[in-house]
Order: sequence, then C-alpha cells, then structure tokens
Amino acid sequence: MKFPKSIKVYGDIKYRGPCSPESAEQITLFNQLSPKLRAIALHPRNEGKRTPGQVMRHKAEGMTTGAADIIIIGSPPFVCELKRMDHTKSKISAEQIDFLNNCQDAGAFVCIALGWKGVVDAIADWEKA
Repeated sequence: MKFPKSIKVYGDIKYRGPCSPESAEQITLFNQLSPKLRAIALHPRNEGKRTPGQVMRHKAEGMTTGAADIIIIGSPPFVCELKRMDHTKSKISAEQIDFLNNCQDAGAFVCIALGWKGVVDAIADWEKA
C-alpha cells in the first residue's frame, strides 16, 4: 500500500507476516479502550456489499463513502483509518484518503494505523495534543 504523505502512519510499516484481519483488530482495539473513550468512540459501518437501492438510501441517511474506521469525539476529533499490521495485505481507497484529508483540513487529529497497537499509539499522541 502506498501511504499518502499528508497523513501520519502509526505502526511498523516494515512488518511483513501473519496478521489478523481488520475486523479482528477493530474488536481488539475497542476492547482495549478505557470506559471513558469507549463511551465516545464509534465505528461507521460503511463496508460490505449493498444493492444500488440500499446505497442510495444509506447515502440519503448520511453514510459517507470512505469514512474512517475509528472516530472518537473530542477536541480535536480523533479520526483513524485502521489497516492490517502487514499493510501489503490491505488497500486504501481514494475515498478514504479524501475523507482523511478533509477531516485533517477541518482540524481533526488524523492518522492511518497498522493494527490495534498502532491505534493505541496514535490515541496516546492525540491525548497529548
């Protein structure tokens, strides 16, 4: 995967090898969050196959193509796209990059994290900001 220069990446970009799927990393991450953060963290459900009618309805309801995997409400907001520890086993879409850049332009703390531990490191930096 080619990382956009404008977005900070957390995790070991040189790691290659076995790793969990993104969904397992997501579950582990949410189980690691403190109760305070868990109460204000969310995962937009944008993935999965949909019929054209479902896509139209979901977009009308506010679904945003490319929305990041982890959003924590705060000042600034935390916006993170989670990828597998071995990023060569993941892809990032143009819509995801656009979403991240737009959030960053609006003042959010934005990153790409490789695995749940990368997200934990990013959260630590966000909490210091």
